[in-house]
Amino acid sequence: MDLQKLVRLGDRAKRKELDARALERALRTRIEGEVRFDDGSRALYSTDGSNYRQVPIGVVVPRSIDDVIEAVAAAREFGAPIVARGGGTSLAGQCCNVAVVIDCSKYLNRILQIDYDRKFAWVEPGVVLDRLRDAAEKRHLTFAPDPSTHNHCTLGGMIGNNSCGVHSVMGGKTEENIEELDVLLYDGTRMRVGAGGGDHEMYRKLANLRDRYIDQIRARFPKIPRRVSG
Repeated sequence: MDLQKLVRLGDRAKRKELDARALERALRTRIEGEVRFDDGSRALYSTDGSNYRQVPIGVVVPRSIDDVIEAVAAAREFGAPIVARGGGTSLAGQCCNVAVVIDCSKYLNRILQIDYDRKFAWVEPGVVLDRLRDAAEKRHLTFAPDPSTHNHCTLGGMIGNNSCGVHSVMGGKTEENIEELDVLLYDGTRMRVGAGGGDHEMYRKLANLRDRYIDQIRARFPKIPRRVSG
């Protein structure tokens, strides 16, 4: 490798570092939560329950939904990928990426409503499963999916992973126990999604993807009761 190439590579590395610092400054001015771009925090968030290790660009611990919206907007403006993180219990590297990690477990962890008569709960993504189940069991109810990490995995992470657990054949996977989601897309779109569907382009693209491959899926995919086993 000649010296000119070495100089060019060095310049690119500096530009990348400056971009990360600019992103950090933008996040600090736009959100009330914690912004952690120090080496220690990045190392802590580089692993989950798997053998994978990916050092993130930085970590955001939002205090509010508005913080989440602003964090995603800043990441989008700088071209940075994002990854949402709950309890960090994923077994296949789902919580690891060279991205801005958004950790909702510290502050966005409230049970907003439990309707015991209609048997539903409205929760923030950082709620730990056992907290929800303890509250539900006051009226002999529960949330059926039962992963082994139930005392520290979060509902948001369970939705992302479609968690199961040993009782899922009886009580269903996470996807089968979700009625409605408040979703923020990377492009800034915020919408409610549920069984009724919606008008966003995402629905049309997913429907087209389903229709294009449905015959192959039905013909070739194994007919097993649980398709998300670790």
